[in-house]
Amino acid sequence: MHTSLPEFDMPDDEQVHLAAESFRLLADPTRIKVLWALLQGESSVACLAELAGATPTAVSQHLAKLRLAGLVKGRREGTFVFYSAADNHVRGLLAQALHHADHLGRDLPDGGHAETHRPRAR
Repeated sequence: MHTSLPEFDMPDDEQVHLAAESFRLLADPTRIKVLWALLQGESSVACLAELAGATPTAVSQHLAKLRLAGLVKGRREGTFVFYSAADNHVRGLLAQALHHADHLGRDLPDGGHAETHRPRAR
């Protein structure tokens, strides 16, 4: 059925796997805060921990995972490492997710939190 559509192009298995892995790694509020902060500019673990409301140890663990996924990169300067977002694709991905969350929050019956409510059927 879909294959008869002229513009239909299903992603290959590797693309789907990598996209799912990126979404899995972004499914954490601290990681989203850390990435958003890094989109504003390069930062150290200590600064990111303060911005995200987490311990430096926790932020370091999150950064290690995000780095392995190719979402952040590090630059060593002496004994310090400064992190930044890998590229503007990360900005687009987070901006879309946060924009969607903003609209989802507005659709909730009391404007409350998505984790305690389900979106209304449309």
